[in-house]
Amino acid sequence: MKLRPLHERVLIERLNTEPKNEGGILLTGSSANKSNQGKVLAVGPGKVLDNGKLRPIDLKVGDRVLFKEGYGSHSEQQGEQEFLVLSESDILAVIEE
Repeated sequence: MKLRPLHERVLIERLNTEPKNEGGILLTGSSANKSNQGKVLAVGPGKVLDNGKLRPIDLKVGDRVLFKEGYGSHSEQQGEQEFLVLSESDILAVIEE
């Protein structure tokens, strides 16, 4: 499946991290929270402003990001992988290594 985000949307692959509590105990099942980190797979062209100009998205394919989920996000499960379509405003930060 090939997806191309529209407008200011971003396609993200959720990164799997080992869920551990503060004491280092590995959590499983419903105790484990999903990671809020992902890798940008595709970006839309940008947001059309009131004056008709296009403001491009500040992200690029391959960026590792920290995001928030909420109303307006859409998730798609493909086997073990989870993909999200989020608005650019739902991206909180780029993780630089």
